[in-house]
Amino acid sequence: MHSERNLRILLIACCSGVFIMPLMSTMMNLAIPTIEGEFHVGSHSSAMINTTFLLASVIAMVPIAKLSDIYGRRPIFYFGLVLTLVSSILATVIPSFDILLVLRFAMGVGSAAISMSSIVLLTDMFPAHRRGWAIGWHTTFVYLAVAFGPTLSGVLIQLFGWRSLFLLIIPICMVSLLFLFQFKGDVVSAPNDRMDVSGAIFYGVAISILMYGVISLPEPYAIVMVAAGLALMVLFIRSMRSKEAPVLDVGVFKYRVFLKTCIATFMNYGSSYSISFFMSLYLQGIGALTPLEAGLMMLIQPVFQIVLTIRCGRLSDTIENKRLLPTLGMAITAVAVLMIVLLGTEVNYYYIAAIFSILGIGYGIFSAPNTSALMSSVPPRNRGEASGMATLVRQTGMMFSMGIAMCCISIFMGSLDNLNPDTFDMFIQVIRASFIICFIMCVIGVYASWTATDEKGRPE
Repeated sequence: MHSERNLRILLIACCSGVFIMPLMSTMMNLAIPTIEGEFHVGSHSSAMINTTFLLASVIAMVPIAKLSDIYGRRPIFYFGLVLTLVSSILATVIPSFDILLVLRFAMGVGSAAISMSSIVLLTDMFPAHRRGWAIGWHTTFVYLAVAFGPTLSGVLIQLFGWRSLFLLIIPICMVSLLFLFQFKGDVVSAPNDRMDVSGAIFYGVAISILMYGVISLPEPYAIVMVAAGLALMVLFIRSMRSKEAPVLDVGVFKYRVFLKTCIATFMNYGSSYSISFFMSLYLQGIGALTPLEAGLMMLIQPVFQIVLTIRCGRLSDTIENKRLLPTLGMAITAVAVLMIVLLGTEVNYYYIAAIFSILGIGYGIFSAPNTSALMSSVPPRNRGEASGMATLVRQTGMMFSMGIAMCCISIFMGSLDNLNPDTFDMFIQVIRASFIICFIMCVIGVYASWTATDEKGRPE
């Protein structure tokens, strides 16, 4: 048992650390038009700013989870914070778009390490009756970053330029490092294992081919890449079953609750991550809002998330049926996604505010209870893999969401470089096609969440 002071130090370290990842993602959405103008790149290239970040986290998550089992969660947490800190410092003076993408890749790796290690530390260190509460705070700080990201970026971009966004990351990294240094304790679940280097490389190649194919659809070469990536992932999974100490223990999927909860997580993020991308373009393009005005409008969603997340995390500790809150949250998210399908070229700000409100409620009810159920569905020895897979499916869902977006843009518009009053109708077609697909994913997510029971029909 850890003292209350030690647990609170850990909670502050984890919450401040996890605040970084969504902040770096949401802030960059409103900076994209400015970056396009400075580096003279098109919309497909600028979309790689966030896609590279997500891809890096997906590639890094599996080997990082394995390393945390061998060497402990704290060293991985330190690594993630230091890498993010150094990358952010360098990003303030970048001379070219290509270097920006390299640094965004490094930030993605660092963020993956922070996200994975922090959630495992909270799961292992906090007793079961307080786990949902701790994870609720952890998730709330994610939403705080989502809440303040657009608004802060709008202010910083207008006053100091887009490079100033990275200056905000530096003190947050320092705070997390300071508290992590004070925390006493760690978890090393497999100290005698060796790193499966060949498996890590195999996984990295397979997931890179698959994800790059997804975001490049509907190009003919992208279809080939998706097929090749899927084939390689099947071979990777088969190879993991025959290894004594694989980089990814696929046996964790034998726990039915874990498997169904992972599916629900993927569907949740896959159906909703592109909303901020599309809505920032919709508000600044069709709505003719400034970056700051658009950021303030988008602030509505995370306000609801913040209010509900801690309460629902605490409620999940006491409620008997662990499926209820995640399923309800997923269903509410589906309503918001369906409302986006009905958007038109006539901007109704009350309607948009309602979308953001409903989406925030859905996220707030879903996230912390879903994460708590996922992490509690496996034995302690498997929590490294569980955390890695939880983050992996979340990040893969985000990548898939952006893949849907870019595919629909390519089909209906070619690119967003020509987004103007003459092409607003086509942009609405893109939104409708994208979110019809996303709504179907929401329905699948609702089903997966509600059926997340063990062989005896129990939610845990």
